[in-house]
Amino acid sequence: MKILIADKFPDGGQAELREAGFDVVYEPDLKDDALAAAIKSSDADILVVRGTKVTGDMLGGRLSLIVRAGAGYNTIDVKKASSLGIYVTNCPGKNSVAVAELAFGLILALDRHIPKASNDLKEGRWNKKEYSKARGVFGRTLGLIGVGRIGQEMITRARAFGMPVVAWSRSLTPERAEALGIEMKQSPLEVAGVADIVSVHVALNNDTRNLIDESFFGAMKPGSYFINTSRAEVIDQNALVRAVKERGVRAGLDVFAGEPTGGVGAVEDDIFRLDGVIGTHHIGASTDQAQEAIAEETVRIIREYKEAGRAPNVVNLAKKTPATHLLVARHYDRIGVLASVFDQLKRAGINVEETENIVFDGAAAAIARIHLDSAPSDEVLNAIKTNSQDIIDLSLLKL
Repeated sequence: MKILIADKFPDGGQAELREAGFDVVYEPDLKDDALAAAIKSSDADILVVRGTKVTGDMLGGRLSLIVRAGAGYNTIDVKKASSLGIYVTNCPGKNSVAVAELAFGLILALDRHIPKASNDLKEGRWNKKEYSKARGVFGRTLGLIGVGRIGQEMITRARAFGMPVVAWSRSLTPERAEALGIEMKQSPLEVAGVADIVSVHVALNNDTRNLIDESFFGAMKPGSYFINTSRAEVIDQNALVRAVKERGVRAGLDVFAGEPTGGVGAVEDDIFRLDGVIGTHHIGASTDQAQEAIAEETVRIIREYKEAGRAPNVVNLAKKTPATHLLVARHYDRIGVLASVFDQLKRAGINVEETENIVFDGAAAAIARIHLDSAPSDEVLNAIKTNSQDIIDLSLLKL
């Protein structure tokens, strides 16, 4: 199998893939038309990317697996990949510690005015009076929007800083909140209303796009802190700008609207010119520890795909197929049995949505479980039975 790695990827991970027998093409600076051309010309079976955008027009050829070497996958045209039968996988949870560390770094940098103070020192200015006005975070309430793996790492660090935690997540239950030692809120607005510091840790999807909106910022305490290390599209940035200007909200952002797609570029967003806003360069996952963990997971995904024909962490498999009926065929484990069954289904215009063939010890007999998009008639069932003497029994179940 050939792998095209179109983003920076550790040397150790590349070596592991080559030792496992893969043909690895490493071109970490590919993007846009150059990436599309490389996918076509390399004849790659597998594409590995981090932040590089993968559009639908790029997909095709031999490509059968895309690995996002990170947690999200919003930069990949998953819908187009699904229509072409291309697996899309990711590496969830491997950067959780790194992102939580950065989020707390932004909290402390906001509170102690570290970026501005450091810049004054570089320019020869001493202003101890101005920079002695930190609030301190001990005893301050941390509000979390999202309590997945990163959110849970935030809880651990908040506890070390002596900060009580309130949180909202669609999956959070009272029992889980009690186990985590946090206070559960019923909505993001409830979190906004009581927290001194809010940190956002949700994946981007249709439910979370613009989740943090005008009403959320309106509910925040004047002068409170807002941290976003998740995705820019989760928040209404114009509403954040107004909150900074009108309510004194201070913000630490690792992601923002209109950020450059490449490793270097110009930043034209005015939000970072506002007093009370600091930022980093979408580097939440960019520690050596996180990248090594992600590389290990990427290698594991690719090896399992090669050895088993399926990949872990797939994000684009159907949660529910159009199947309406299950045909269970108990049969002798002989050549052509299933081909005969499928031929009769094809003649009847019935589509197979899923199939599984379970072989018994000794390989004399097996059971095929065939999910169908409609019910075969009695005539079709009789044809299946009579067309092969190796069919022991048939049963049909409505799903």
